[in-house]
Amino acid sequence: MKRAATGALVGSAIGDAMGFPTEFNDMAQIAAKCGPWREMPLPLAGGRAYVTDDTQMTLALGEALQEVLAEGPLTAARMEPAVREHFVRWYLSPDNDRSPGGTCLRACEALSRGGRWQTASETGSKGCGANMRVAPLGLVPGLDAQQRSGAAQLQAALTHGHPTALAASDLTAHAVRVLAEGIEPAQLLPALREYAHTNRGTYRADWLGDLADHAPDPGPSQYATRGWDECLAALDRVTTALASPDPEADPCLATGAGWIAEEALATALHCFLLLLPDAPTAVVRRAAFSSGDSDSVAALAGAFAGAHHGAQAWPEEWTASLEYRDRLLALGTAWDA
Repeated sequence: MKRAATGALVGSAIGDAMGFPTEFNDMAQIAAKCGPWREMPLPLAGGRAYVTDDTQMTLALGEALQEVLAEGPLTAARMEPAVREHFVRWYLSPDNDRSPGGTCLRACEALSRGGRWQTASETGSKGCGANMRVAPLGLVPGLDAQQRSGAAQLQAALTHGHPTALAASDLTAHAVRVLAEGIEPAQLLPALREYAHTNRGTYRADWLGDLADHAPDPGPSQYATRGWDECLAALDRVTTALASPDPEADPCLATGAGWIAEEALATALHCFLLLLPDAPTAVVRRAAFSSGDSDSVAALAGAFAGAHHGAQAWPEEWTASLEYRDRLLALGTAWDA
């Protein structure tokens, strides 16, 4: 059995842990700290591989979804309060000390005060916090394509209201889904491009309400189009990078540093497809050994590799050492079943 959900969740956390100590470092500093990228170890402290807010918020979203779906279908009205509660719980947690993004902190503080979530969302922010946590929506069973798309955009919009953050989150969840379903890596970029063109201009009012009214665009369709077009441009950069592949180069130089949502998606895809789809440990090493937002890029790359290969992708000793291992495996086991 492939166990794609377990593979993707564990892979995301492994990538996050691998990139935790390299984020904010340049390539020379990473090399001095970690040695050659192909031999990069999973960093341990007291036998534990510590993760960042990327994994913490992934678990918050995943566990909120599990609660909602245990009681009925996934709708915006049922999802928003549950995810809000889990995000605020993360915001208030003493474990929230892993250099979390400013947008997540500000938006979650606003969410904690109550009121309409659209007023808490930061419509000018398209940081990668929007999609570094979205993998559960590519993995949770029983959703149709419209639910998955709307929910992926909603979870992003609770904090990051820029249309590119929403489109990148939708694309990221779709990538995880189709990889879990068995798409060949060579077909992934064409499938994502087709998905983006199909959804370009579509505003999910059933999930987003009047969020677009809080942005400067002339109307909801123009708001949505702006996000999808930026993501399509990011996918084009991946295609260009893969036309002249260089596994030894910093991937961020070709597809972006990953601090923003469409670049995090693009550079994670770049690392996954860079002659390495059959070498999942190399995927997370290459992504973490990068000059940009290393933990988020590697978390997404690990989710892609894990969704493609399943749980067997990862060395048992790496999985055993993960912080939050039991919670990750509980979600993976439930969704794989």
